[in-house]
Amino acid sequence: MKIPGPGVLFACLVTATGCSVSTTPEKSETGNNTAGSIERFDPAFDKLVPEGAIIEKVAGGYQFIEGPVWVPGRPGHLLFSDIPANTVFQWSEQDGSSVFMRPVMPEGATTGGNGGSNGLALDPNGRLILCEHGNRRVARLEDDGNRTTLADRHKGGRLNSPNDIVFHSSGAAFFTDPPYGLQKQDEDPNKEQPHNGIYRLDVDGTVTLLAANQTRPNGIGLSPDERTLYVANSDGPPNRLWMSYPLTNDLTLGDGSVFFDANSIPRPGAPDGLTLDQDGNIYGTGPGGVIVISPNGKHLGTIATNELPANAGWGDDGSTLYITARTSLYRIRLNAKGLVFKGATDR
Repeated sequence: MKIPGPGVLFACLVTATGCSVSTTPEKSETGNNTAGSIERFDPAFDKLVPEGAIIEKVAGGYQFIEGPVWVPGRPGHLLFSDIPANTVFQWSEQDGSSVFMRPVMPEGATTGGNGGSNGLALDPNGRLILCEHGNRRVARLEDDGNRTTLADRHKGGRLNSPNDIVFHSSGAAFFTDPPYGLQKQDEDPNKEQPHNGIYRLDVDGTVTLLAANQTRPNGIGLSPDERTLYVANSDGPPNRLWMSYPLTNDLTLGDGSVFFDANSIPRPGAPDGLTLDQDGNIYGTGPGGVIVISPNGKHLGTIATNELPANAGWGDDGSTLYITARTSLYRIRLNAKGLVFKGATDR
């Protein structure tokens, strides 16, 4: 989670090697029936976002929502976190919005953290995994409604406030641990880790620090071939970046490099949550909206909801992008398709 300050609206074309500012996209679409606008910078964007695509606001009235994950079923539904409300909400087309879990962090808990859950995911068996911001742990929801702690420490010290998580086909997971859940962040006396890390959580429960060089590691995602790990960095300039790390066969990280530099985009926001489609395009919430980036680091276009988004995830049949944006939930139907969990054999 990163709540940005105000900014000026411009558009910026960013590549892995540099940035050139364009104040006018090739095409910007808006209208009375859409809850935002769509900016097209490259013809490749048209293959992902069809002409006439509509951004819909489907629910509102939240405090600050994050971490959308689609749960299949008849009907399927979306789960997402409201961090300050200490609540996980459920939304479906048929039933609208309702409380799924409250509280996430028990009243009077003494973890030193603040707020409820942040990033959500389904593990390879379809169980809900929560990055519990305030409880300072990664937890799993069991069938009986209880939660099991999967990770809350590294080398004896408490984690900061796990933010986002992604699963590898092996069953291992990668997660980020910035200090946003601590009241004074890096200066908080409850902070027990000397870094803000990127970790691997193995199926046997081992927690391994993979990288500690990012100031605010946040959203995280894997390329479809599982050879690259993408991690957003949501600190202010000069650290508004998306990083990429080669993933080795033993699930360690090679040297990271700047995949996309957002520092020259003079819009509010910073790199936050992200997701990928099946062709490896990145949909990263950041300055001005959901920034769509090709696998080679080219800014193709921006999906700008009326409120600045914090995260995005795929739902329905995999072609609907759900976007959590401050107080509201949005969606847009695309030609692109992301991975939606269908069952234990889906991976």
